[in-house]
This record gives sequence, structure tokens and C-alpha cells, in this order.
Amino acid sequence: MAQVPQTFFDALAVRAWCGLALEALGRAREEIDAINVYPVADGDTGTNLYLTVESAAAAVEAVFEGHEAGAATGAGAAPGTGPTLADAARAMAHGALIGAR
Repeated sequence: MAQVPQTFFDALAVRAWCGLALEALGRAREEIDAINVYPVADGDTGTNLYLTVESAAAAVEAVFEGHEAGAATGAGAAPGTGPTLADAARAMAHGALIGAR
């Protein structure tokens, strides 16, 4: 039986998107650098994009790890539940902001 594609957006989708974006930018990083694009034509746009998404992905992973650690110790949400979409999106945005500096 064919799998039905996911039709909702949740914290796991944010986590998956971060991972896929990081992989894609890792593959395209040098090519993007060579384009020498905006905002400053200094040949490191691909690297900057990669580092920003890497920071965002790490922040999202930290949310999942923290949630798992809290559930294992009996603190926080019940075992088997994950972070909320808001938790993951907040972490991704904050991580991207830190990575862009």
C-alpha cells in the first residue's frame, strides 16, 4: 500500500525541514559561494546560509533532546509526546538569528 503524504505541519516537520535544508545547502554551498550574490559580493553567501541553517537545526535538535531528557526524568510532558510546533519554530528562529551574527 502506498504511503499517504503528511498533510500537517508539526514539530517533527520543522525538524525534518531543518535537516533537509542543511543537507541541500551542504551540497550547494560552494556553488552558491561562486555566484557571489547579495547582500555583499564577497563569495561566502552559501557558507553563511549553511551556517545559519546549521545553527537553526542545532537549536531544534536541542529542543527535542531537552524534551526527551525531561520526559525521562518525569519532568515536563508525558513520555511519547514531543515538543510543540511553537517550541520547534521558536528554536529554529532563535537559532537562525544566532547563526546569522
